[in-house]
Amino acid sequence: MTLGLILAAVVLAATSGLPGVLLRRSSDWGQRIAMWMMVGAAMAGLGGAIGSYGADQTATTAIPWLAAGSPVVGVDALSAFFLFPILLMGGLGAVYGLGYWPQSRHRGNGRKLRLFWGLMVAGLTLLVIARDGMSFLLGWEVMALSAFFLVSTEDYRAQCREAGWVYLIATHVGTLTLFAMFALWRWATGSYALQPAAEGMSMIVKNALFFMALLGFGLKAGMMPLHFWLPSAHANAPSHVSAMLSGIVLKMGIYGLLRMLSLLPSPLPIWGGLILFLGVVSGLLGVVFAIGQHDLKRLLAYHSVENIGIILMGLGLAMLGRCAHRPEWVVLGLAGCLLHVWNHSLFKSLLFLCAGSVVHGAHTREIDRLGGLAKVMPWTAGLFVVGAVAICGLPPLNGFVSELLVYMGSLQGALGGRAGGSGGAGGSAVMLVAPVLAMIGALAVACFVKVIGAVFLGGPRTSAAVNAHESPLSMRMPAMVLAVCCIVIGLAPMAIVPVLDAGIANWAPDLRQSPSSIGDLVPLGTVSTMAIALVVLVVVVGIVLVRRGREAARAGTWDCGYARPTNRMQYSASSFAQMIVVMFNWVLRPRMRMPHVGGLFPPAANMHSHVDDAIMDRVLLPSGRRIEHSFVWFHRFQQGLTQHYVLYILITVIVMLSTLIPFGEFLERLFAP
Repeated sequence: MTLGLILAAVVLAATSGLPGVLLRRSSDWGQRIAMWMMVGAAMAGLGGAIGSYGADQTATTAIPWLAAGSPVVGVDALSAFFLFPILLMGGLGAVYGLGYWPQSRHRGNGRKLRLFWGLMVAGLTLLVIARDGMSFLLGWEVMALSAFFLVSTEDYRAQCREAGWVYLIATHVGTLTLFAMFALWRWATGSYALQPAAEGMSMIVKNALFFMALLGFGLKAGMMPLHFWLPSAHANAPSHVSAMLSGIVLKMGIYGLLRMLSLLPSPLPIWGGLILFLGVVSGLLGVVFAIGQHDLKRLLAYHSVENIGIILMGLGLAMLGRCAHRPEWVVLGLAGCLLHVWNHSLFKSLLFLCAGSVVHGAHTREIDRLGGLAKVMPWTAGLFVVGAVAICGLPPLNGFVSELLVYMGSLQGALGGRAGGSGGAGGSAVMLVAPVLAMIGALAVACFVKVIGAVFLGGPRTSAAVNAHESPLSMRMPAMVLAVCCIVIGLAPMAIVPVLDAGIANWAPDLRQSPSSIGDLVPLGTVSTMAIALVVLVVVVGIVLVRRGREAARAGTWDCGYARPTNRMQYSASSFAQMIVVMFNWVLRPRMRMPHVGGLFPPAANMHSHVDDAIMDRVLLPSGRRIEHSFVWFHRFQQGLTQHYVLYILITVIVMLSTLIPFGEFLERLFAP
């Protein structure tokens, strides 16, 4: 029954865009029908995911297929865990699109967006319930191609086309790697079934499977240095598509990595150490590059890299604990990893939806062109603050809870490293996690203070901010649902402990008999009590400050002695972050164009700064140009003349035919005595 509900959700989502294709471009009914079908798919799928916790999680079924080898699907605790954010955001994004991307204003691409939105949700759902390699790749490819068409929604813009092609190249490099991985899996295990492999697998095969999984799934997850496709794709896609890409699609890389690591026997400590290292690099450099951005959505995209790093830190800790036979490391690390998957899908989707409201109301993503939006967009400003507090890992919201679990796991690892024994080597590697995680949190706070101050506070800097307006209810309601989820998980983390325990037991079955559990290792009840007390304290202090503010006389802000200050004299996002950018100049390497001011009456001048991506702009593009330049000489063979191409074909045929001539036998007879 539960699997039937999930399959019904796949069918509803996949067909949700078809009514709009059959109706006229000017009709809004296609969009409304698609929205209700997506909401129905979300409700059916969520019902099936919830019901799966009380059902037989080993049961599978084969989907009837025309070709041999029907796809096999099933649902277990790990699949159900990832189904929640997929289906929740699939339904909320369809509602958000009513106000953000109405068919009446987007007749050229509105139908395409809804068609591939539904197909992407269907592919994501099929992917996580797949129980064999072929059905997994089927869901993966549907997801990947649908995401390409969604990123390229505004394909009349050159930047959008470029972002789409970069994404397509990256995702198909990852897909080809996964094809090779599953081919090797079939050779090593005898089938494509996603079941634990036998202990007799050779070390070379195990390492090959791990590194192919790390490359293929790491490209999708956007971990450094495989993140190069991510900033431009998230920045140029429609905002609810960006929310789905960042909050959900990236997690499919994490899901694939978790699934394969649970199937490989006897993992090596180097695997956990490498995942931990990549997590540290992604987390730290992701937030550093976010600070140097001026585009609001591009900034949020780099924060996705940061949070993928935090998720990988938890996974690396769990892998090291599995190798060292330390169940408490596994429980804390994997609990932090899984919970941060949920949390990031909630608060990052919330932030992208709020960024979409800003774009919808002010028609710009440039942070330095905004300002004072809290006065005209109070709902969006308040919801953005909720998402910002959550992503910074501050209490009392959900980001604090998942990062606390990773902190506790790193401290356990540090204590194990000092004590030596079976966990000594792993503990030495884990000791660096806590200080790096603290640095990431501090930099994230600085980044979002910059964003909130420059976008929502102060006065409007340009006419775009002056003419901004609040988003409609259809756009605010999905953001409110996500904000409530962030608050509930932060205030009542004990409510999700059973779901986390089930996911951990599914990933590491050998812990089923272990006394270690999340509730035994972390006092989440105390965390909940302190979070509620903090909320009460903040509310009381806020009421007192509001009352005093009403009684106080209004006065202007200190204007640095200027006689006639203007809003353009406010601190910009660039000036606010300049100190941190200079601190990390060795990795950011910003390009600055300073104005030249001279004469008694100098003309207007602008200062411009830009931070290139470390991989895309500094490695891949220059390497591509060098390769292209080195093959300029080959252009002489490609001049567009048909007779030349016929000659090349003739030469090729002659060479191929010559391989059939027995030259060796002829020479033997010629020189025979």
